[in-house]
Amino acid sequence: MSDVSQGPGWWQASDGKWYSPEHTSAGQAPATYPSGSPTGPLASWGTRVLATLIDAAVSTALLIVGFILVFIVGAISSTLGVLLGLVVYLVSIAAGLYFTYMTGACGQSPGKKIMGIKVVNEETGQVIGGGMGIVRGLAHFVDSFVFGLGYLWPLWDPKRQTLADKIMTSAPARMPWTK
Repeated sequence: MSDVSQGPGWWQASDGKWYSPEHTSAGQAPATYPSGSPTGPLASWGTRVLATLIDAAVSTALLIVGFILVFIVGAISSTLGVLLGLVVYLVSIAAGLYFTYMTGACGQSPGKKIMGIKVVNEETGQVIGGGMGIVRGLAHFVDSFVFGLGYLWPLWDPKRQTLADKIMTSAPARMPWTK
């Protein structure tokens, strides 16, 4: 660990420190971008999918609880039920925006944090910022074109990027303590 890169293979973690290739699983050099980019080891497609599923589960749980409340309140008063339904809908949109904001601001949504991955700028290795995280979330609409092919792009892309990652020049990096 160092405050500056010590040469090829070194990568910068979320704590701002530079780690040697030995700080990866089994002492193997991580899969990194060509030319020794500072992003560190790249997250696998499966890890990214699991992180997304965890985020979706959190959002779905919030919606289920919200709609149960809507049905209970709606049985008492249809007007209050409609108003509460609108609030639940707005809260679900806000939660989605919050997850994308956090992905940009600190590099992690709850699912990414649990899975030990972080979204960083592929050139600097730093987080992309909250506003750009929201833009990245919106750019994922591009991934859904042509039967969702953009979401599968990391399976054959050497940088393991979706089309939205390519647009935003973001990288799916693993945290240094994960395997």
